[in-house]
Amino acid sequence: MRSKFLLFAFLLFTSIGLSQTVDVTGTVLDSSTGEVLVGTNIFIKNSQTGISTDIDGNFKITGVPVGSTIVFTYLGYKDFEYKVSKSESITVKLVETAQALNEIVVLGYSSQKKRDVTGAVTVITGKTIDDLKPIKVEQALQGTVSGVVVTQQSGAPGAGLDIKIRGVATNGSTGPYVIIDGYQGDLSILNPDDIESITVLKDAQAAIYGTLGANGVVVVTTKSGKRNTKTKVSYSGYTGFQETSKKLNLLNATEYALLLNESYANGGQSLPYPNVSGLGTGTDWQNQIFNKAPMISNEFSFSGGSDKMAYSFSASDLYQQGIIGKGKSDFKRNTARLSLNADLSEKIKFQTNLIYTYLDRDSFNDSGLGSVLFNAINTPSTLSVYDTNGNYTLVPSTPGYGIEIINPLAQLDNTFNDYKLKKLNGSVRFDYDLINHLKLTGRMGFNTSNSDGKSFAKEVSYGGKVFDVTRSSVSQNKINDNSYTFDFFAEYNNTFGENHKIKATVGTTVYKEYGSGLFGTGYDVPNNSWEYADLSLATGTGGDGVRDTYSYAYDERRLSFFGFFEYAFNGKYLLTGALRRDLSTKFGPENRVAIFPSFTAGWVVSDENFFKQTKALNFLKLRASYGVLGNDQIRNNGYVGSLSGEATYVINGSVVNGTAVGVLPNPKLQWEEAKKFDIGVDLKMFDEKVSITSDYFSETRDNLLIGNIPVSGITGVYAPGSGSPTINAGAVRNRGLEFAINYEDKISESMKFKVGYNVTTIDNEVLEVNNSTGYLEGGSFGVGQLYPVRMEAGQPMGYFYGYQTDGIFQNQAEIDAHPSQAALGAATSPGDIRYKDLNNDGVINQNDRTNIGDPIANVTMGFNFTFNYKNLDLTSYSYASLGNDMIRNYERTLSDVNRLNYVLDRWTGEGTSNSVPRVTTAATNNNVLSDYFVEDASFLRIQNIQLGYSFSDNLINKVGLTKLRLYTSVNNVYTFTKYRGFDPAATNGSPIGGGIDYGFYPTPRTFILGINANF
Repeated sequence: MRSKFLLFAFLLFTSIGLSQTVDVTGTVLDSSTGEVLVGTNIFIKNSQTGISTDIDGNFKITGVPVGSTIVFTYLGYKDFEYKVSKSESITVKLVETAQALNEIVVLGYSSQKKRDVTGAVTVITGKTIDDLKPIKVEQALQGTVSGVVVTQQSGAPGAGLDIKIRGVATNGSTGPYVIIDGYQGDLSILNPDDIESITVLKDAQAAIYGTLGANGVVVVTTKSGKRNTKTKVSYSGYTGFQETSKKLNLLNATEYALLLNESYANGGQSLPYPNVSGLGTGTDWQNQIFNKAPMISNEFSFSGGSDKMAYSFSASDLYQQGIIGKGKSDFKRNTARLSLNADLSEKIKFQTNLIYTYLDRDSFNDSGLGSVLFNAINTPSTLSVYDTNGNYTLVPSTPGYGIEIINPLAQLDNTFNDYKLKKLNGSVRFDYDLINHLKLTGRMGFNTSNSDGKSFAKEVSYGGKVFDVTRSSVSQNKINDNSYTFDFFAEYNNTFGENHKIKATVGTTVYKEYGSGLFGTGYDVPNNSWEYADLSLATGTGGDGVRDTYSYAYDERRLSFFGFFEYAFNGKYLLTGALRRDLSTKFGPENRVAIFPSFTAGWVVSDENFFKQTKALNFLKLRASYGVLGNDQIRNNGYVGSLSGEATYVINGSVVNGTAVGVLPNPKLQWEEAKKFDIGVDLKMFDEKVSITSDYFSETRDNLLIGNIPVSGITGVYAPGSGSPTINAGAVRNRGLEFAINYEDKISESMKFKVGYNVTTIDNEVLEVNNSTGYLEGGSFGVGQLYPVRMEAGQPMGYFYGYQTDGIFQNQAEIDAHPSQAALGAATSPGDIRYKDLNNDGVINQNDRTNIGDPIANVTMGFNFTFNYKNLDLTSYSYASLGNDMIRNYERTLSDVNRLNYVLDRWTGEGTSNSVPRVTTAATNNNVLSDYFVEDASFLRIQNIQLGYSFSDNLINKVGLTKLRLYTSVNNVYTFTKYRGFDPAATNGSPIGGGIDYGFYPTPRTFILGINANF
């Protein structure tokens, strides 16, 4: 009886425990932005009970059994499970998953789910941009996207950046086509905080853009408001300072004086410094020009929406001074952006994005012969900044110093340049649901900008240098540039049966760009002062025959028709095709029209019945693509002649200035073609914790549009305003492999991490150059030397062409036994560089030049790491470039200039050195271009380290905040390289000559402290 009673009691209490239910309420937020997620699906696991969050992101679910699990799901976010133990109110923060297969990838004319994309496409999220905190958008692509290389032309504030996708394929414009919210735009004017995502199209997927997609396409989507969301107000800002990331190892005053004494003694001259004691270290000219420079950024935004409309507005201000010149090299950017989308009716949707940008940049000559850095490197440390009268010290104008080296601080003080740009760009779009499955879209994108530039040449003497100004002048310009794009297309999207999904898009695009420029110069500026530097105040004009004004105007257009077709069978067999017909006024009537086809295909192998999904391999997709894309990025009106040149004529015995033929025309110009092939694979493994993407690509660029082809001087091409014609005269091929892997996991509920690595290999080869010589030349080295860079069949683009060295001559016997080097211009002595006789003709001359270096990296890599522990977050981004060379051309070869300290290991007698030649004031052949001046510019750069802390909701909600995060960040942390110059990653962007270091303004190291707050 007792056992029955106990059994009854146990069953009673058990049933009471099992039947106990509670109510759970709360709010669902985005973990990174803190904004509410309206419409989040919430259900009790293994039941049919479920609800959704309301317009405020709130929810209440009643009758939840204790011990059960509530599941929260939202498109584009990771599912979250919560085990119920009591009645309570909770805050759920869902984490966005950039790797989700249902993520929407914006391709410009259309969009696709990531699992359906069949091309080589990479997406950069706003979260990555926020981690990197780039000053300019382009910097966010370096090391984060395989196959993409971003290089800075200068570390000066506001300087341009160069983007190359999958190598250098043309000798002309190499930058990708940029689309911002559906219209042609410019990355450099964007505020990085305004960007929602960046999509990079690297293969034939870009063929839908025909004439503009040959160099790849970058599609930018800016942030917009979310519907059914309360207004969210945000502020983000940072302040910090910059410093130079590197200084060259130059000789101090004592080292310089001793070396100069030796040089003069070897040249048979008297010693310039008979007593070097007391010189000490002298003036460190790099310390004099480099300084810590401030920078500050502020951005304010608000966004929200109702069920019929969404809006977003932001305004930002950035100010950055230069690490050289302070206010002489500063940059200011103001932006204002408005995004609005609304349902005008059940069938008509409206969307607009508008961006206003104001730029103000001051600059100086920061690279090359005569630049501030060039003078700081070459001015001897024995000279002081100021003379005894307090004036800037003059660098002597003796042969040993030359006539171009001047006091760099005096140069900065006498430099006056200002540039202002006001730009409005945006797009307006209407979507009309004509019938079921058929939508019509009309979209217009536009750019309009006005810029003002002014420079002032102050009357100044540097003691007989080429930079002496005997007459003050002011030059001003006003430039107006405009463009618009009108797209009209229809999209049919339908599913037949259960397995056949079709989307077809057909349409037309009209593009027009037009503008004008006006330039003028006035002389004799009042008071020889920047304050009076204005054309209206200048009292003088140029000399006889000098034109003080200049103007131009242009008007170019494109007309295109396109079709884009997507087919998916059962979600696993994917096929897309594109056909585009382009017309460009940059070609003559016979060659204006071209047709560019492409296709891509994919197979989701993991959806096959024979493929058993396991934890080890969750998703597998194979991809392939091929397409032909066009390029018309050449000067305007290249097919027609014009009288834009200048000439002098003798009329009635008098010399008269007049016009002449301009750049020679080529009426047979035709489209440059890029033939792109790609095969790839996408993998997800181990419960989708590991994702892998790998591609093999090959691109052949035919009918290269090559300008400045050498022609006979009797045609007048060397006269002012004239030039050589542009012709189709070459072919280039790029082949390589891309591999990217990401691993994301949780160590515990409060600790998680993400690691990413990508690597790209490039094999670049010029296939042909069809001109009279079989090669093109470019770049410059030293003064008066032969061109150092070539484009030639069988070689990489822009390879270095010079002499191979074979050590140092140790004695006269070695010189006598070696082929004569006298043809190079000077006699040879022990301690001089020995060059190889490659053609074995017994003489060293220009016929012995060969490939001595390649500026194109063999391998580029990126490594990214993110770690979160409770409220702390740590991120780090790095990238590397391996196998690229650079010519060292920032040293003047005159006898009295300063030098890098590697010359301390010079040859001073037999057996002392076999790598660095002797020093002497006498003429030698040691300064001709050879591999002695070529260095391995491989590097590994820690690009960014950021540490942040997000305050808990319980604390910040009391003061009306939904998010508060403080962070500190260091950009350009450190570069591991053997290269002696300022920056192994710098380039002027030229395909032929970009690998020559003329003394690049170093990329600064930046320290910032910032805040992100949502209200």
